[in-house]
Amino acid sequence: MKLSIPEQLETDRLVLLRLKYEDAEEIFYTYASKPEATRFMSWPTHQSMEDTRSFLRYAVSGWRAGTDYSFSVRTRKTNRMIGSCGLLHEEGRIQFGYIISPTHWGQGYGTEVCCKLMELVRTIPEIYRVSTFVDIENTASVKVLLKSGLIEEARLEKWFKFVNQDNVPKDCLLFRLPL
Repeated sequence: MKLSIPEQLETDRLVLLRLKYEDAEEIFYTYASKPEATRFMSWPTHQSMEDTRSFLRYAVSGWRAGTDYSFSVRTRKTNRMIGSCGLLHEEGRIQFGYIISPTHWGQGYGTEVCCKLMELVRTIPEIYRVSTFVDIENTASVKVLLKSGLIEEARLEKWFKFVNQDNVPKDCLLFRLPL
């Protein structure tokens, strides 16, 4: 089932736009090739533009299929990409995530993005569950998720192997949005 997700969302400071093939260079240089940005991601740090192009092929086809709604995150003032975010959709269940360039950490952009995504998913009747998980050491994201209205649902021992952390099983926190 496809969801009615707009291709553009706006906040006071940001514009979220559906990812497109033309975003490849910005994605690669803004965050995807930066180990400090990708440390807590489920996907490997991009080593080449081909890694980024491959991701975009997946993202574009996922949007068409209704399984992945990925956005670039851009500042309203400059239209400069500072990150991305997305909603993974499986029959009414949503898992979401975001990434912000290290040059823009600590400015509230992650919270602004997550709040906007949570506002959106609350308006879609077909969605019955919204959740995400984070490495227990990712304290910045834990704060973002709590500020965005999510609640901690569980602590998951040795839950996930983060590829950019030597694939060692890590404890994670599971968060959900009360609907």
